[in-house]
Amino acid sequence: MDKEKEERVNKQNKKQEQLDQYRRRNTGPGKKMTGDTGFKISNDRRSLRAGRRGPTLLQDFHFYRKQSHFNRERIPEKVVHARGFGVFGEFETYRSMKDYTVAKFLQTPGKKTPVFVRFSNFVGSKGSKDTAVDIRGFATKFYTEEGNYDMLALQFPVFILDDAMKFADVVHAAKPNPNTDIPQATVAHDRFWDYVISNPESAHMVMWLMSMRGRPRSWRMMDGWPINTFIFINKDMKKTFVRFKWIPKLGVHSLLLDEANIIGGVDPDFHRRDMIEAVNKGVFPEYELGVQLIDAKDEHKYSFDVLDDTKFWPEEEVPVEIIGKMTLNKLTDNFFAEEEQSSFDPATLVPGIDFTNDPVLQGRSFAYRDTDYHRLNTGNVNEIPINRPISEVNTNFRKSYYRYPIDVDYVTYHSNTLAGDTPAESTFEEGGFVNYPEKVEGRITREAPSKSFTDTFSQARFFFNSLSDVEKEDLIYTFIYHLQYVRSKDIRQKNVEFWANVDAGMATIFAENLGVNKPKTKNVKMSGRSPYVSVMITPSLAETQKVAVLIGNRFNDEEVERTLRAFDRSKVFYDIISDRLGSVTGRMGTKLKVTDTFTTKYPVLYDTIYVVGGEVKNQAAFNQHIVNWVQKAYKYYKPIGIASTGEKYIHATKNNNLAGVVFAKDNQHFTRDFIQAIAKQRFWNRT
Repeated sequence: MDKEKEERVNKQNKKQEQLDQYRRRNTGPGKKMTGDTGFKISNDRRSLRAGRRGPTLLQDFHFYRKQSHFNRERIPEKVVHARGFGVFGEFETYRSMKDYTVAKFLQTPGKKTPVFVRFSNFVGSKGSKDTAVDIRGFATKFYTEEGNYDMLALQFPVFILDDAMKFADVVHAAKPNPNTDIPQATVAHDRFWDYVISNPESAHMVMWLMSMRGRPRSWRMMDGWPINTFIFINKDMKKTFVRFKWIPKLGVHSLLLDEANIIGGVDPDFHRRDMIEAVNKGVFPEYELGVQLIDAKDEHKYSFDVLDDTKFWPEEEVPVEIIGKMTLNKLTDNFFAEEEQSSFDPATLVPGIDFTNDPVLQGRSFAYRDTDYHRLNTGNVNEIPINRPISEVNTNFRKSYYRYPIDVDYVTYHSNTLAGDTPAESTFEEGGFVNYPEKVEGRITREAPSKSFTDTFSQARFFFNSLSDVEKEDLIYTFIYHLQYVRSKDIRQKNVEFWANVDAGMATIFAENLGVNKPKTKNVKMSGRSPYVSVMITPSLAETQKVAVLIGNRFNDEEVERTLRAFDRSKVFYDIISDRLGSVTGRMGTKLKVTDTFTTKYPVLYDTIYVVGGEVKNQAAFNQHIVNWVQKAYKYYKPIGIASTGEKYIHATKNNNLAGVVFAKDNQHFTRDFIQAIAKQRFWNRT
């Protein structure tokens, strides 16, 4: 994004206005290097020594401070969701929710609220890859006028456990072997699959994880579900159960497993780079916010327990109502200061939104803040600029590390008379946070809250039923890939029997590929399905799809220029790829700057290829590269555009139908047809 646009965003956003006071530049005309205490430095290249060849002197305080600060630059990475990326934006309310909640940022249509969003991977370390088959975090911090509100979502609507007591267990099971610290950023190992069969409530989420939704094409094309159940509270103290859903305007799209694995090696920052490119080009990612609402009187009306996070609320039964839109329009200025120091906590609420007795939510409300107290080494987590609310803050909290405010109050306790009993409490009518007066009674127990918590396979079967044939085939392939890494034959056999509860046919295919016996178990009786589960009905747009233009010299100037202009009009991103950097020249003299080469780019990094061809010095190698790219794009069902000069690189045979291949020759509608093919994204009927 250009400087002018960035300045405009900052002026229109109260959070960015607040952060401006912390931003500083250390470089530029007239800037002199100083130490952290402000003294000007005369030499930052050599240590102070006793003689030219003598030892370094202890009195070299500049070296000591420079090195000791460097030694302390790191902070502990997050136990889970370590690999993350943050983006700023704003949320606009579409419709008033005042009938359901007093939360001010949801009262007025058109109201805009600054946000900060962190996308993350669950299993891998900070230095792992973006495209792993993994649970992804989608955490949003709303900087509201009533204080911060944190909405923590995943790309699935369900969780892998139904009680927070198992947090540590599932993390220990999914993380690398403690003896060897491998494998990294994957659940393709014995320990995880042993955990799954030993904890059946995990079945439903693992189905989502192994599906296409476990491999998003982009964070911009990924749903977000805060998996917990909350309540809205209105002005009359009436409660309504609520679950939220972020819906990307570009639709939900996925990588194939082979693509995800290869991309993880050639570009481990694939999702980060994708987000940066979209924001910098001004094609800002957008997500609509939906809510599912259940009246308190209907709490026990459904086959699922509203408090059970291993169950989703089918949209046929509980429709999603769209209430607003979020636009991400600004990257961080400093990754550590803003992204790495950001803190999210499901217990960061505003009046009008409150807890339920959801057992996972209850545990998360303790775990998240406690983790950040340790990771950030202070009780003053919300004094760090990225976490600081834009609303007025008046507390009796004092001291601890990183205390930036200079509190001058004489009185630091409540209640008091010396300060007129201030800071004063606020009533519900004045905007005070008041917990819903939920009636609670019963005996102390560790029992499951209801029978829903022990029904571990019905919704997993429902999910499987809802998939298209293409998605089922992909799901089975992904399962087999992961289970083939399991060394224990006993665990493989137990997994076959376990997954037969979901679908016996699927489990039989597992057995055939895992070297174990076919299952004896029958799947649960569940015939229901939902069209909302399948990603095949998602919107498909050409916008921000990325094209590799494979080109050499002596191309058809008019044809190629017309196609590139069509890409620009449709907001299709593209790279000019050839055998070497520099430029390529058309027959009429048009020059195109080569952005990348076959050495540094791979077919899996692009959604589409545009095969122009041309002449280069090493023609044989050039031709072989293009043939390889065409074969890969075709294998992965991607659209392919063929310029009039590129026809020699692809031919129809009795074994293929060339579905999704668009030819420019004798086609006056080539650009229209190619853009439409790009929008479709995959041609699953291709042979």
